[in-house]
Amino acid sequence: MTWLRGVLADIADDSPHVDLADEAIRIYERRRRTGAALIAAATVAVIVLGATATVRLLPGGSEKDQVSTPGRVENLPAKGVGPLSHAYRTFCNPITGKAPGDCRVGAWRVVTTAGQTYHLDQALPAINYHDGVSGIGDSQVAISADGGKIAYYAPKAGTFQVRDLASGQLTTAPVKVPRAWLGSIMSLLLSADGRFLAFTKKPALDDPAMLIDMREGMVRPLPNGWNPVGLTADGDTMTMVDYSPKSRLQTMTRLWKTATAGNSRTVNLPKNYRFSPLAPGGTMIAAMENRVTQSDSCVPAPLVQMDAKTGRILRKVEVRGLPMNTHNISLRTWLSPTEVTALAEPNQFCRTGKPSVPDGPNPRPDPPYETVTSYALNVQTGQARKLPATYRVQELFGLVLPGAPGAL
Repeated sequence: MTWLRGVLADIADDSPHVDLADEAIRIYERRRRTGAALIAAATVAVIVLGATATVRLLPGGSEKDQVSTPGRVENLPAKGVGPLSHAYRTFCNPITGKAPGDCRVGAWRVVTTAGQTYHLDQALPAINYHDGVSGIGDSQVAISADGGKIAYYAPKAGTFQVRDLASGQLTTAPVKVPRAWLGSIMSLLLSADGRFLAFTKKPALDDPAMLIDMREGMVRPLPNGWNPVGLTADGDTMTMVDYSPKSRLQTMTRLWKTATAGNSRTVNLPKNYRFSPLAPGGTMIAAMENRVTQSDSCVPAPLVQMDAKTGRILRKVEVRGLPMNTHNISLRTWLSPTEVTALAEPNQFCRTGKPSVPDGPNPRPDPPYETVTSYALNVQTGQARKLPATYRVQELFGLVLPGAPGAL
């Protein structure tokens, strides 16, 4: 622990170096998430391959407190909160429609399974890239698989914290993490028991990503530029994926048993994929081929099961029951060993051929709210069935479900 504290302290004294190439990638990868921003980032898109148009999420009709107290959302109580169904980010200048009541720019809200909504006022708000603001310092949260704990970056603490929503117990990471380390696109993974927190980011800056043992106060470095999608219960083995500019898998083992960051194995995949989290058995990942092109953003694609360590394709099936011709699909929480949550988000490129982006100076409007529908996708048969949950959306990257995240 001492050696890492020294390294982290030395790096903290300096701002991260960002050259023009990294800055271009940062702007492109952030703005590629919204159809509206693709035109604004057209000059960047020329130098980077692949584009996925997405928007930003707000909840659907389950927010009971917004019905009973219109326009007002309370801050998260110190304790006594039930398990969460999801968390989401709010931005307040939509190009069409209205912002939610008591909207706070870039702020996080959490929604319980009982339908109550709270501001997560302790968490760092996200930078609003849609109005032309640039910078390093993304905001992300992670929810434990049972919905009982949430992790976030706390500006007052200058590092990450994990909160037990029922008891109110608050655990703070043992090292300071300057906001300049948070990158332009942050990824967080919280273990089922809330003990381990993985933090990575894009672009792959020199400052460290890390795996934090919140209980023992220990830290291990992780490689930047990857998305953590699976972690064993003992925190010893981690599965990570990279989807841009090419798809890769990485397995890191013996994370707490060696003097370095453990043993790692990286596999380059021959095609581009959008990944699910690691499946419950710990050996398989589901993925959908990413066939998006500059001229067609909604191309139906098969679903594959692949070995998480080797990338070997175990099964390939055609998908049925998902609106892939008109929607972006994101694979999220596993519902069982054979069913994974698939979120379907409308893609305006598929409907109109071009986004609605008004001319004029900043501030540019935020994306409109769209309805995202959830499905249970059977990875053995490819058949999808609609689930009750729907969400009003602005951005898929701004919606967090319990458990490990996937990677678009």
